Parts: sequence; structure tokens; C-alpha cells
Amino acid sequence: MGSLSFTDRFFASTRGRIVSRLRRGDATVEELAAHLGVTDNAVRAQLAALERDGIVRHEGLRRGVRKPSHLYRLAATVEPLLSRLYAPMFAELMRELTLRLQPEELSATMRAVGQRLADSIPPAHGDLASRVQAASALLNDLGGVTEVERHGGEFVIRGYSCPLGAAGGQRAVCDAVESLLQVLLGTPVRERCDRENGARCCFEVSLPAAADAAEG
Repeated sequence: MGSLSFTDRFFASTRGRIVSRLRRGDATVEELAAHLGVTDNAVRAQLAALERDGIVRHEGLRRGVRKPSHLYRLAATVEPLLSRLYAPMFAELMRELTLRLQPEELSATMRAVGQRLADSIPPAHGDLASRVQAASALLNDLGGVTEVERHGGEFVIRGYSCPLGAAGGQRAVCDAVESLLQVLLGTPVRERCDRENGARCCFEVSLPAAADAAEG
């Protein structure tokens, strides 16, 4: 997925108007050009950029009088990015779970969520340092702002913004991410998040004793 930001300014552009039209259903270049009041070539140029960013993809052909026309549709991963409901819905879900579950039950539930998410992600390869860097990159792809630090016998994935901050800095949310990282890295992870001052993430990853001795 590209680095496009789905803002009001984006939707006012030709590219954004194409995305808005495709939310209503598949369309050909000719149909998009007629809808936008621009030339076919102008639409093709924008579609090429949207395909490159992973926003739009080909979806078969539509039979025409003269020749078939390519159909375009939004990639399946785009619609969730366009919704503004996920964050408030998640925040309310966490509040409801907090009311219904004991703290231990809530933590166990969120850890299971983190593990299930990890199971859907291709595992990282290489040594622990490489895997930690890959895990940090994954958190960034999911909306975080993290970097990796090395302190003696451990790595630290330090975040400067929490992608799940809408949940109000709840410990159980950090438990879910801790569980996610443990599965991805295959080694113990401890969350040390700052939930008081802007929900800043922090996860400590200890080096295995043998590896620590070898690197020392």
C-alpha cells in the first residue's frame, strides 16, 4: 500500500474522485472518464499511479460493442482505511469488555487476539536483531512510529505514537501487542508502555543468554 493519505484534499483531486467512484462499484476507463469529465488518457495516468500504490487493481473485462474494456476496482485492503468508524468502535468495544470482564480475563482475551493476529502474518527470518527490526517495521506499517534501540543485553522497540491510542491507554491493549511481538520474534517480550503521557509504546526484547554471551 502506498503512502497516500485519504484526506478531504485527496478526495478533491482527480485521483480521489476515481477512488470515490470505484467505491460505488467496478468501472472501465471510459466510464470513469465520463463520470469525471476528463479524457481517457488522464484517467489511465491516474489509474497507473493508484495501481502502483496498491489502491486499485484490474478486475476482468467488460464486453463492449467494439472491444472488451478493462474493469477496475478498489483493492480489498482499501475500504477499511477509508472508514472513520474503526477507531471509535474499537474504543467502545474495549470499554465494554472492561466492564464485563475481570482484569485477568481481559488480559487473556487480548493476548489471544494478539496471537491470532500474529498467526496471520508471515514470520520474520534472520537473527534476532533482524527480526526485531522487522517487527518494528510491521508496527510502523500498522500506524505506529517506532524505532529499535540496543541497551546491553536487550533490544527495545520504542514507540512515539500508539496506533491503538483510541482505546484510552488500556493495559490490555498493550498485552495484545506484547503477545503479537512474542509470537513474531519467538522470544520473551515485556511491555513497558507509558500509558500516562500520550500513550507511548515500549517493548523490551531480551537476548537469549547464549546469543548475549556470543555478541558480548
